[in-house]
Amino acid sequence: MVKILIADKLAQEGIDLLESIDGIKPVVKTGMSEDELCECISEYDGIIVRSATKVTARVLECADKLRGVARAGVGVDNIDIPAATNNGVLVMNTPGGNTIAAAEQTMTLMLALSRNTVPACNSLKAGAWDRKKYMGNQLYQKTLGVIGLGRIGMAVVKMSTGFDMKVLGYDPIAVPNEAKELGVQVVDDLDNIFKEADYISVHVPRNEHTTDMIAKDQFEMMKPTARVVNCARGGIINENDLYDALEAGKIAGAALDVFEQEPPENKRFQDIDNCLVTPHLGASAAEAQVQVAVEAAQILADALTGGEIKNALNQVRDQ
Repeated sequence: MVKILIADKLAQEGIDLLESIDGIKPVVKTGMSEDELCECISEYDGIIVRSATKVTARVLECADKLRGVARAGVGVDNIDIPAATNNGVLVMNTPGGNTIAAAEQTMTLMLALSRNTVPACNSLKAGAWDRKKYMGNQLYQKTLGVIGLGRIGMAVVKMSTGFDMKVLGYDPIAVPNEAKELGVQVVDDLDNIFKEADYISVHVPRNEHTTDMIAKDQFEMMKPTARVVNCARGGIINENDLYDALEAGKIAGAALDVFEQEPPENKRFQDIDNCLVTPHLGASAAEAQVQVAVEAAQILADALTGGEIKNALNQVRDQ
């Protein structure tokens, strides 16, 4: 019997899929600490996580039987991939399931930021009727800089065409052919985006190359009317430098769905009216959660039962 631990909340459809497969037994245990996970992980052949559970080197050292980790989502900051590789554990993710949800969240924040939706709502609920105070801006025919032209970045590009936006695009690895077909003006120098864009949205993973990709020097290049949005990973935009830029009026606004620490320890945004924040809701759409749950369950079941290996992020022997 192949035992799979579901360590974070997972849509029921993913659990049902595992239960329907002969020879697989899913076990749901959520909210465990590292110590608790270490105590039980040796019982399991596979584990499914979202973003809360940390699959650390210590956990992997305790995982005598573990052969696969599936991340129901894209980011794998919570999984020690080198340690997994050293221990012969395959790591996979589900990059397609939350693409539309994350792109829609990006556009939602861009619109809400531009039209002062949240402060206007709060003001009206408090009893005020102040239309002049919340004058906003259109997205129509503005310049959007998209940093990262992967699945989510390209979904944002497609959505932005509905607003007739001019798109500047940059990707640190490879630019898809579709980008030019959609009229994206591809740039080799990020400074072009920082200097020209009215809106800047980041869609790259956080790593040694992208940490603090947007910091003090970059904010100095931006228009005073520029707005930045981060629905990717915290730390790509330096938070203190961003808050300094907002307080000094160097840019017009920012919207953050992700933070360097989650929940955020740096709460300077509480006193900055033109900083819109949400608690990492990029993938928090019911449809997206079902998709990533089913995909994670399927790819892990396949990998553990001799089937096709999909979305592997590392290479291990005997897989």
